[in-house]
Amino acid sequence: MAPRILVFTRTTDYRHDSVPDAVEAVRGLGEFTIEHSEDPADLERPLAGHAAVVFLSTSGTVLTPAGRRRLAEYVEAGGGFAGVHAAACTEYDWPYYGELLGARFDRHPAYQPGKAVVEDPDHPATRHLPAVWDFTDEWYDFRSNPRGGGGGGVRVLLRADEASYDGGGMGADHPLAWCRPQGAGRVFYTALGHAAEAYRDPGFLAHLRGGLAWAGRLPE
Repeated sequence: MAPRILVFTRTTDYRHDSVPDAVEAVRGLGEFTIEHSEDPADLERPLAGHAAVVFLSTSGTVLTPAGRRRLAEYVEAGGGFAGVHAAACTEYDWPYYGELLGARFDRHPAYQPGKAVVEDPDHPATRHLPAVWDFTDEWYDFRSNPRGGGGGGVRVLLRADEASYDGGGMGADHPLAWCRPQGAGRVFYTALGHAAEAYRDPGFLAHLRGGLAWAGRLPE
């Protein structure tokens, strides 16, 4: 039986126009079954049968108290979690989620071309990328650096070169994508993925596929 991945795209704040493109792109990433939902009740049910839960450009408060408990139990017991782009703009009033993700969104400059620097070329989310990757996105700033923001065991995969675009606010050490353990589970996050065009970009799709594979312990 193909592994199952739950892709959750509920928003109660800003909603990205790219969500439909993103969901379809994830469907095509590998030999797994995608369950797409925007119903918080689906996070209240047992999640143990899923290889990973993906928060794909979610925003605002998207879970019920029961859903929060279920997600935390799932990850702590060994489940995989992946956050994409606005997943960092989600569940601001749930402290556990901030720890889980590793950092929370603060602001972003205008959507524009820039350069992402591969910091860890040995991870499945980055090993296919050039050492310096030209990309166009919103280049999220975070409220804290995940390297030292309380997300224990953070392994930074990509960082932004703020000299390559206008308006960066984190300085020379500006993580964009990372992974970390949480309990017995695995967490992957990428700040990239704002526009529909990203979900047609082969480099970004391979980045996303590698991150999901790592988080869900799927074949690479």
